[in-house]
Amino acid sequence: MGKLNVDGTEIQVLQIEEDDYISLTDVVKKIDNGSALIEKWLRNKNTIEFLGIWEEMYNTDFNTAAYEEIMLEAGLNRFIMSVKQWVSRTNSKGIVAKA
Repeated sequence: MGKLNVDGTEIQVLQIEEDDYISLTDVVKKIDNGSALIEKWLRNKNTIEFLGIWEEMYNTDFNTAAYEEIMLEAGLNRFIMSVKQWVSRTNSKGIVAKA
């Protein structure tokens, strides 16, 4: 595990198998209500579309049917998505939830 320093903020870089992941939690930790920002980002239909396209390109185990269901809901006022929900519903590998 390594770290990046961006404008005085240390951001963890986690290695899972051969892939590196940056911590979104660290990226937003100096922003007021930063964790809420991640939740808002995941509610955005464009974000979901981007994540789905990435997964379809790089993840052979991606659950496309679940993704299509999520895309029907994305953008609606009642739509809520967490990282854990995204991963469990779609078998995502491009975004990881760590406690």
